[in-house]
Amino acid sequence: MSEAKTPTPTPPGDTYKGWVFKWTNYIKGYQRRWFVLSNGLLSYYRTQAEMGHTCRGTINLATATITVDDACNFVISNGGTQTYHLKASCEVERQRWITALELAKAKAVRMQAESDDSGDDFPSSSPRITQGGGSQNSEVQSALRTLSNKVEDLSTCNDLISKHGSALQRSLAELDGLRLTGEAGDKIRQVTERATLFRITSNAMINSCRDFLTLAQTHSKRWQKALQAERDQRVRLEETLEQLAKQHNHLERAFRGAAQANASPDNKGKFTDLYIMKNCIGKELSKIPMPVNFNEPISMLQRLSEDLEYHELLDKAAKCQNSLEQMCYVAAFAVSAYSTTVYRTGKPFNPLLGETYELDRKRESGYRSLCEQVSHHPPAAAHHAISDRGWTLRQEITVASKFRGKYLSIMPLGTIHAVFEKSNNHYTWKKVTTTVHNIIVGKLWIDQSGEIDVVNHTTGDRCHLKFAPYSYFSRDVARKVTGVVMDKDGKAHYVLSGTWDEKMEFSKVMQSSRGGENGTEGKQKTVYQTLKARELWRRNPLPDGAETMYYFTALALTLNELEDGVAPTDSRRRPDQRLMEEGRWDEANAEKQRLEEKQRSARREREREAASQRTSTVDEDSLTDPSLKSAPHDNYLALWFERCEDPITGEEIHIYKGGYWEAKERGSWENCPNIF
Repeated sequence: MSEAKTPTPTPPGDTYKGWVFKWTNYIKGYQRRWFVLSNGLLSYYRTQAEMGHTCRGTINLATATITVDDACNFVISNGGTQTYHLKASCEVERQRWITALELAKAKAVRMQAESDDSGDDFPSSSPRITQGGGSQNSEVQSALRTLSNKVEDLSTCNDLISKHGSALQRSLAELDGLRLTGEAGDKIRQVTERATLFRITSNAMINSCRDFLTLAQTHSKRWQKALQAERDQRVRLEETLEQLAKQHNHLERAFRGAAQANASPDNKGKFTDLYIMKNCIGKELSKIPMPVNFNEPISMLQRLSEDLEYHELLDKAAKCQNSLEQMCYVAAFAVSAYSTTVYRTGKPFNPLLGETYELDRKRESGYRSLCEQVSHHPPAAAHHAISDRGWTLRQEITVASKFRGKYLSIMPLGTIHAVFEKSNNHYTWKKVTTTVHNIIVGKLWIDQSGEIDVVNHTTGDRCHLKFAPYSYFSRDVARKVTGVVMDKDGKAHYVLSGTWDEKMEFSKVMQSSRGGENGTEGKQKTVYQTLKARELWRRNPLPDGAETMYYFTALALTLNELEDGVAPTDSRRRPDQRLMEEGRWDEANAEKQRLEEKQRSARREREREAASQRTSTVDEDSLTDPSLKSAPHDNYLALWFERCEDPITGEEIHIYKGGYWEAKERGSWENCPNIF
């Protein structure tokens, strides 16, 4: 017994651990075990060292009963198959455990009730509040929840003091009934007097606690009513502001329409951003000419190259011996691509057909990247990057977008592939939806939402990532991302958590269990017991003055710098983009219209050639076949990528066929089209 260490008392809800004797069987009797109380779960191990790999058993206190046998013994049972008969080294130690268990149970029951009722906190019909006000309200709600939890802890302590005080008085009364004399009688009377003083003090504290609880509950209701009133007022103000904005836009359109009618011929070709917005609602934006006023001074090909901002995650993944750990780094890389978008509300330039962009960082970082616009309708860009550090990344992305008035949805279509040379592990994943909010009124802000499945086609490992959409009423942090890494049999090995704009962490799973039915569609939610989280990735800080430079990262600021030897089709050579970067807006818009008309003319010429070739390959009688009289098609072929069927996904894609970097070394670009 002397070897047992008394656990150090800790605040309610924190981890509480120590040695306790557990009944095993009639042969071995009580055996010393290491018990850990954390987050409403009581687990035990044979030794402290086992905490890293083997848990011998766990009881969820939310559904457990705690009973006391005698001075040192106590029993914990879940009412089913799990019952622990435990014995502490002394009565004081047992009482510490009982107090910690009672507090943890009360908190676990409270958290389970809050989880079940989490969807009923506020009416679902309440209007959405903008992000700025949401963060302030989230802080208030968080403070209220913290105060409420502390009040509940105090209430539990209050009940425990009352309970144990009554038991102490009963025991003393029993001793007093023995009518002992001499020294024993004096000691009993002394203890009785001290217990009486303790009871008086405890009763005073209990009464004060009850008064405080009543006061706190009363004020909590007042705070909630006041918060709801402030929320309602904010909604009314936003609705009023939106109506004013609509009226202002209507008057502005009428004024500009009248001014345009009387304008000189030089000004008749100009149009306002608001006539554009009206015509764009519900349409695919890639098919609508947009002025450079909406843009940032880089192309979509350069934006796609920004996916390599955190290429070092792939470098680390290439060194991993374990495929499941490698999956964690690949998943973090998939998330990191969105960190550059958090403040980037400007639209990249739509690439011209045949436009390219190279990003040669072989000397500094060991990789080379090439993008080419391989299709115009639908717009599609192929990307290929290869690194000396043992990985290859390729993707073909088609962007679909819809403007809904208040928000713009951008849906990337296509698959991203990452292949590691040493292990031959081949990963694929897709991108989530990007939403730009407050298009008509308010400050623009970006959100990412959806789910990603990162799949290792070599081993069958899988990581399921969830990007939680922003919600004003959510208790979670904004931009939250969670994920679970599983092997081919569905066993969880790692849990990922973080945000897509800040950092990601991963924790090794030691044990998983089914919790209460608070998952989606009535499914049981899985609870994971993990080791301490480790950081996978953290966003690089933005350069000083980024707010005046389109919120570009350090990498993005270098993407449009002129470099010698790049292809004549490279985005750095695009004239309208360069003029816009220099602030020459009118010239940039005029140049953009010229380039788009040149692109349309080239397309019409290709269609004429395709129609001519088709006509020359059929005889006169075969022209009666309706299928041969269909409209001519575009016979455009990409220069550096070739179209084929992906052996992994079965999709029709463009894969790099080689030749670009060799052409750059020779300086021979005669095969490049004249697109600028």
